[in-house]
Amino acid sequence: MADESKYEKAKGNVKETVGDVTDNKDLENEGKKEKTSGQAKEAVENVKDKANEVIDKFKK
Repeated sequence: MADESKYEKAKGNVKETVGDVTDNKDLENEGKKEKTSGQAKEAVENVKDKANEVIDKFKK
């Protein structure tokens, strides 16, 4: 899942850049949304990983 969020962020960044360079606001905005979505997914994954680490420490 981590690779998926990184891929989504990268894809969004490319779309945003291409949209900016070509003055295509729709593509640029689509890229911004994808990039933000990827960042949010990555943040959720990080929180889940940290929570699992804490749970594992208490299990020992």
